[in-house]
Amino acid sequence: MRVTMDAIAHGQRKQTFFDRWAPRYDWLLPSVFYQAVHQRLCEESRLPEGAHVLDLGCGTGKLLNRLAQQDPTLTGVGLDFSAAMLAEAQRKTVDRDRLTFVSGTTDQLPFAPNTFDAAFCTISFLHYPDPVAVLRAVATVLKPEGCFYLADYVPSKWTEQRFWDAPVSSASVQVYPKQARERLAAEAGLRCDRHVYLLGPIMLTVFAKVAPES
Repeated sequence: MRVTMDAIAHGQRKQTFFDRWAPRYDWLLPSVFYQAVHQRLCEESRLPEGAHVLDLGCGTGKLLNRLAQQDPTLTGVGLDFSAAMLAEAQRKTVDRDRLTFVSGTTDQLPFAPNTFDAAFCTISFLHYPDPVAVLRAVATVLKPEGCFYLADYVPSKWTEQRFWDAPVSSASVQVYPKQARERLAAEAGLRCDRHVYLLGPIMLTVFAKVAPES
């Protein structure tokens, strides 16, 4: 019971922090950095025409809006646990016929299996306490040929530090090197296709859904 209560408290602290940050999220320097990462991520993504995509930890919806601007046939869903972030995303999204935003947690996605052509997760995976559960949930909602684009920090090459207390999240975070991402993906039924540095310490890992054995 203690572990469960600790996990709940951990999530509540983060949710409160992001709710408070939401009105100023797009004003601050981190937003400029994130948008540069989004640009590089879009350049590396390969989406089919008419793609239906999911953005985990969508924040104020910047990535989905960028993807929609690049492809007028794309539709997408943004998921976040912060009601304030979702409110900002709804307010700032012009094309509401193609983009929607829903509340939920990344380890229990509120979508049917085989729904999305691609899923994205940009600098939010480090906050998730059960990464395998998240990857399994993503694998379930991806279509058979779907891809998962995970862009996040990698550990320092000098310290190899994977855990730290992060003032930007009001709780500790964890980052994963290439080998750890590959191992976690294998446990979740995803195949690691490639790693690409996007900007500074942000690495993109592209996963594909593994077809079940016949």
